[in-house]
Amino acid sequence: MQASTPENKNHLILTGDRPTGPLHLGHFVGSLRNRVKYQHQYQQYIMLADAQALTDNMDDPAKVHNNVLEVALDYLAVGIDPAKSTIFIQSQIPELTELTFYYLNLVSVARLERNPTIKQEIILRNFERDIPAGFLTYPVSQAADITAFKASLVPVGEDQIPMIEQTNEIVRRFNRLVNKDILVECQALVPEIGRLPGIDGKAKMSKSLGNSINLGASAAEIKAAVKNVYTDPLHLRVADPGHLEGNVAFIYLDAFDQDKEGLQAMKDHYVRGGLGDSVVKARLEGVLHDLITPIRERREEFAKDRGQVLQILKEGTRKAREIAAQTTDEVKAAIGLKHF
Repeated sequence: MQASTPENKNHLILTGDRPTGPLHLGHFVGSLRNRVKYQHQYQQYIMLADAQALTDNMDDPAKVHNNVLEVALDYLAVGIDPAKSTIFIQSQIPELTELTFYYLNLVSVARLERNPTIKQEIILRNFERDIPAGFLTYPVSQAADITAFKASLVPVGEDQIPMIEQTNEIVRRFNRLVNKDILVECQALVPEIGRLPGIDGKAKMSKSLGNSINLGASAAEIKAAVKNVYTDPLHLRVADPGHLEGNVAFIYLDAFDQDKEGLQAMKDHYVRGGLGDSVVKARLEGVLHDLITPIRERREEFAKDRGQVLQILKEGTRKAREIAAQTTDEVKAAIGLKHF
C-alpha cells in the first residue's frame, strides 16, 4: 500500500522522530530527504517526540533529553529550513497530553492490543505481559498529535499504517459522538523507498541494533562501516556470478548512487561474474562519502551556536502550541468541558 502525494497545497503534514540517538541513513531515506522536498509543497510540522520516547526509555530519561538538540542539528544539517518547516518539542505542548487523556476513553485495551504495530513492537522489546501502559497507549498519543494539528498527510513506513488507521477510527468515533466534524481524518504518505536494512543485512537500520551509519559519520567511520556491509555470501571468488537480492551494498547504491547508468553496468558485471565485492564497496564508500560529508560539515557549523538552535525550537514550539490549543478548545467545547 503506497499513497501518492496529493497536489493540494493546503495539506498539512505532521511528521517527526523519537530523540533517542543520532539520526542515520535509514532516517535519511525513509523521511528526511522527503521532508526537505515536502517543505516546499505543504505546511509541515516536525515533532521531536521526546514524551513518546519515554514510553520505553523512562529508565534513562537523560538519553532522551540529551538527544533533542542532537536530532534538531541533524534536521538542520540535511536542509530542513525552520522558515519553511515548524520544528517543535512534543513535551512542551501540554495540550497534546490533554487530548490523549480524552481520546483514551474512545479506545478499548483490547483494540490497542490488536494493533499490529504495537504487537510487533512488544515482541521486539521482549515486553511479553510486562508492558508499560504508556507504551500500550502510544497509538492514542499519536492520534492526539496528528489531530491537534488537523494534519491531513502523515508520512509513515508500511509498518506504521495501522497507527494511521487507529487514528482515523478515533476521529470518526469522536465526530459521531459530538455530531460535528471537528477532527480531521488523515492519509498515510508512504515513501517510495521504505526502510533501509542495516549494514549486517539482518534487520532494518537501527540505532539500538548498532547496524547503522550515522549522518554525522566521519570518513573513517564510513570506511569501517562499508567494510562490514553484507553482500552475497555465495560470491566466494571474483569469477563467481553474484546475486543482487538481499545484497546490502547494492541496496545502498540503489538508494544513494546518482549515476544510475553506471550502477546498472556494475550490477550486470556483478551478476555475470568477474567483479569483486571490494570494487562494489569502494564505489559505495565514495557515494556515501559524497553524501555524508556536506551534511556532517553543516552539522558542525550549526553546532557552534546551540543557543540559536534552541531558539529555533522555542519559536517553533510556540507556534505549534497555538494551533494545538485551538483544537483542544474545540474538543473540550464539543464534549461539554468548557465551563467559563
